[in-house]
Amino acid sequence: MNRADVREAVTRAHHEEWVRLVAALTRRFGDLDIAEEAAAEAFTTAVERWPADGVPPNPGAWLTTTAVRKAIDRLRRENKRDDKHKEAQLVYDNNPPEPLGAIDDDRLRLIFTCCHPALAMEARLALTLRMVGGLTVPEIARAFLVAESAIGQRITRAKAKIKAARIPYRMPSAEDLPARVTGVLAVLFLVFNEGYLATGPDTDPLRHDLTAEAIRLTRLIHALLPHDGEVAGLLALMLLIEARRTARVSANGELVALDEQDRGAWDKALIAEGHRLVRERLAAGVAPGRYQILAAINAVHTSARDIRDTDWSQVLALYDQLVRLDPSPIIALNRAIAVAELDGPQVALATIDRLEDKLAGYHAYHATRADLLRRLGRSQQARAAYDKAIDLAGNTAETAYLTRRRDQLR
Repeated sequence: MNRADVREAVTRAHHEEWVRLVAALTRRFGDLDIAEEAAAEAFTTAVERWPADGVPPNPGAWLTTTAVRKAIDRLRRENKRDDKHKEAQLVYDNNPPEPLGAIDDDRLRLIFTCCHPALAMEARLALTLRMVGGLTVPEIARAFLVAESAIGQRITRAKAKIKAARIPYRMPSAEDLPARVTGVLAVLFLVFNEGYLATGPDTDPLRHDLTAEAIRLTRLIHALLPHDGEVAGLLALMLLIEARRTARVSANGELVALDEQDRGAWDKALIAEGHRLVRERLAAGVAPGRYQILAAINAVHTSARDIRDTDWSQVLALYDQLVRLDPSPIIALNRAIAVAELDGPQVALATIDRLEDKLAGYHAYHATRADLLRRLGRSQQARAAYDKAIDLAGNTAETAYLTRRRDQLR
């Protein structure tokens, strides 16, 4: 197994230990690139030796010791430490550990560390999703709707800037959190989205490990920054979406659309908590941000006892507010779905067709367009749009749903 394979296995099956080790090495050596490389080499060595030698009594300590030696070996090879006393101190480090700062959780601390404001936001997100979030490069690329090579370049450039600008991997203090929280929330939102509807064909359609971890970390941030509206908004959004998880895939592995879900199966406790957070933000009287508006939209959906009871005029009004904050094509696509319910599929289709140049590679664009064409009775065009959506969709449950919808066309 090569190092890349080990790294992928770590991010999937042993991510907690991976994060702990990278965080510890980053604190010790002040270089995330060295920390990642040493951790990968330690896991590679474990894969090679443990089957023959047996798993050691304390695997975590074994991995840490091995990784520290690997890191020191790399520093020696690259002549990054001329002072032999410093090398000795790295090997026999009896000094008290660096204070952990405002954050007790290893993973959240490392996310805040990676989301350094000196890096461009896109670079922060790509680097953190890869290093800490547990997402692969293809998954990150699909999240950003860009080529895999572009994501690889972003990560490489981020690491290069960190080295060139000598950006310290310092544990963030309480004063650092507000300047970094926007990037951290974006990372957690993207991790949650990958869990909500996995983009790859080789994973479970819904990855509860990712959604649960994103919610856990967002709860921690909410405790650290209780008056931050966007933190509360993101937590509410995640809870209201997660509440529908058990109703979103059928027994035969097919995605269940919102209008077909058994609303009695939704998690009432999560919905109640999400609604409470939304109401608290409304009562604060402060102009809402992106996550707060998205949470309010989901509050409208989860308030309806039946799809026919949905207040689509309120949903559209919220999307109109959101478009002013985030005029992205994906927001415009979602807004068009509400338009279709109020003004009909023909009006919505005209809006969606104007997004083709920006969303041609996005499967949800073609799936939405296919549904509108179906409702208009344009079966041949709907079939072609379903075919395109199926080709682009990686999620097996979503592919099954789209295939059934296409095959129902006359």
